[in-house]
Amino acid sequence: MQTRSRIKFLVATLLIVVFAYIFSSGLIIGGYQVKSLGSITKLGLDLKGGVYIEEEIVDKNLSKETIDRTKELIELRVNALGVSESVVTVTAQNRIRIEIPGVYDAENALNQIGKTGKLTFKGPNNDVVITGEDVKDASVGVDPKTNQPVVQLKLNESGTKKFAEATQKYKGQTISIYMDEEVVSSPVVNDVITSGDAIITGSKDIEEAKRLAGIIKSGALPVKLQPATVKTIGPSLGADAIPTSKKAATVGIILVMIFMALYYRIPGLIADLALAVYIMLTMLIFTTALKATLTLPGIAGLLLSVGMAVDANVLIFERIKEELKLGKSLKNALEAGFNRALPSILDSNITTLIAGFVLMWLGSGQVKGFALTLVIGVICSMFTAITVTKFLLKSFVNSNWIKNSKMYGA
Repeated sequence: MQTRSRIKFLVATLLIVVFAYIFSSGLIIGGYQVKSLGSITKLGLDLKGGVYIEEEIVDKNLSKETIDRTKELIELRVNALGVSESVVTVTAQNRIRIEIPGVYDAENALNQIGKTGKLTFKGPNNDVVITGEDVKDASVGVDPKTNQPVVQLKLNESGTKKFAEATQKYKGQTISIYMDEEVVSSPVVNDVITSGDAIITGSKDIEEAKRLAGIIKSGALPVKLQPATVKTIGPSLGADAIPTSKKAATVGIILVMIFMALYYRIPGLIADLALAVYIMLTMLIFTTALKATLTLPGIAGLLLSVGMAVDANVLIFERIKEELKLGKSLKNALEAGFNRALPSILDSNITTLIAGFVLMWLGSGQVKGFALTLVIGVICSMFTAITVTKFLLKSFVNSNWIKNSKMYGA
């Protein structure tokens, strides 16, 4: 039992240190490279600079579906600029907000994303078969034979005639669907279609089919846009904010770790290891799982959640100290301390989570960024405090390396 606990503690500590190094500095093994979390973090407009545009939809009495299709078109325009960190959101009063970090030519960006969009169907020889004007409607359905989602295409009279000729000519070949110069789908012609009702198969799921149908329908039903706000944000703010934020985060975390180690001794050192796990886990979820864009309010949310992660450990360690003062053994004090601190940890963190979810629901833009990082941080802090800290502390206590209760805060 004692040997096994020592091995578990040493292996866990070694893994934390190794992963902390890899995530902070990156690693190259042979021809394989593991990038650091900092290098793959997408930066928002306030950190990287770029173009901020608000497009207003001139047409009145639009349905939500039409606005969503317009947003989809604009996202295609922005993607054509080669920007991966862009944000396109629908705001109040039929406006669409576009944030394009790293692009500083506002006029070119406006020309690219503000155009209506030209939908074309092209044959293998790049000849235009039909255009968006020939499309009457596009909707999502299910193929009764395969039970897979499909896009149901309805053509008008002129489109029906042209499509019948094209499908006869290109049977067994592909007819590609283009939005401007970007290919959105390349279905194979299986039959000659003379009725004007076509089915496009090949969608992986219902969401992909909806997206394709929305793009086709948007090409057929364009809306008029006019710029309401256009401004270029220079990178100078980010150039100052990023180094300052890094320095503040580093100094703050180091001071917290020193305080925990001096005041709580062994549990404090173990809390420092758990805090390292928390930081890595939070950033991993933020950058890889959600692929979220980091903004200044987002950095504030992360730093705030670091304090809350330590706060959970403080509650646990104070409970352990109380149990030790009552004369309990280290093992019994540890178990009782975690059990007694759990309700307080849940109460405080659930309250913060409720506030974070409300901000995500009602807020917009950078407020949502702050709320998102706060919610992720709080969830990760509860996980590390309840599981990682408990595992490391139990393993260390069971190893019997240090038995003096004074080294555990008593």
